[in-house]
Amino acid sequence: MFYEDLTEYRYRAEDEFTDRESGFFGLSYRPAYTRLNVGWLEAGRPYPVGPVPAGFVEKLKAVQAVQWMNVCLGTHECDLCPVEETGRPEGNGEVRVPGPPGIAYAAPFLITHYITAHGYRPPQVFVDAVLAVDLDTWAAARWPDVPFPWVPEDAERMEE
Repeated sequence: MFYEDLTEYRYRAEDEFTDRESGFFGLSYRPAYTRLNVGWLEAGRPYPVGPVPAGFVEKLKAVQAVQWMNVCLGTHECDLCPVEETGRPEGNGEVRVPGPPGIAYAAPFLITHYITAHGYRPPQVFVDAVLAVDLDTWAAARWPDVPFPWVPEDAERMEE
C-alpha cells in the first residue's frame, strides 16, 4: 500500500489499540487528531533515501515494541525486497507517534525494515516526533492505559 508521506491518513476511520500483554483487551475510537502518513512504501514508487540520526531506529523499534495499533490478522510482505528472497519481512500493524498539537503520524509496522534495509529516510518532523517520545512512560503503560497520549475518555474498551 502506497501513501505519500505527510498526506492525510484515511485507511481506517478508527484507531484501535490491542493490549500487548494479553492480546485480548483493546480499545477503539475515532481520532480527534489528524493522522499523517509516513513510510507507506511500494515497489516502483520513489521514496526519499538517506541517513537517519544515531539512536533513531532503536527508539522507533522500542516504540513499536510497546504499541500494538491496528493489528490485522493478515500480513503484508515487503514488496521492495526481491521476490526470489525467501522470508521477506512481513508487517501486520501500524504505529502512531504524536507530533505537534492535533497531529499524529501513522506508519506501517514495516517502517523500521524500510529504513534499515532499503535506506528510506522519513520526513524530519517524524524523526523529531519519534525522538521526543517519552519511552519510559509509554513502556510503563498497562491496561487499561495504552502507550499513546491522545486516547479520548469515551474510547470503546473491549474487556474480554
